[in-house]
Amino acid sequence: MRSIIYLFIGIFFGIVLFKSEAASWFRIYEMFQFKSFHMYGIIGSAVGLGIIVIQLIKKLNIKSLDGEGIKIQPKNRSFKRYMFGGIIFGLGWALAGACPGPMFVLLGAGYLPILIVIISSILGTFLYGIIKHKLPH
Repeated sequence: MRSIIYLFIGIFFGIVLFKSEAASWFRIYEMFQFKSFHMYGIIGSAVGLGIIVIQLIKKLNIKSLDGEGIKIQPKNRSFKRYMFGGIIFGLGWALAGACPGPMFVLLGAGYLPILIVIISSILGTFLYGIIKHKLPH
């Protein structure tokens, strides 16, 4: 039953991404050229909401659907790691015209060339899993 709920939440999220034009290549192109605030507003809203929700989870000790406490662990805050990862992510986003969430929205909307991007991102994630232990911490 829980999988059905997650499926409907995912479908709703996909519709919101598509209708807000967050999956639009043209909107993403405008953002990278600093010609429009549209995408920055969407991203800023998501970051702001994420900060609020994480703080509420921590403060109120909110439990997961399984009834277990949610523990948010601090991460390694190495500047070099975030810069390198951010640059790779940004370059991929700029080249593909979509970040991971909208890739699947575009596929659902019938843009079949995005399959190349999806397959490439899955392959890249797989390769990262193979070499992760060899990278400096």
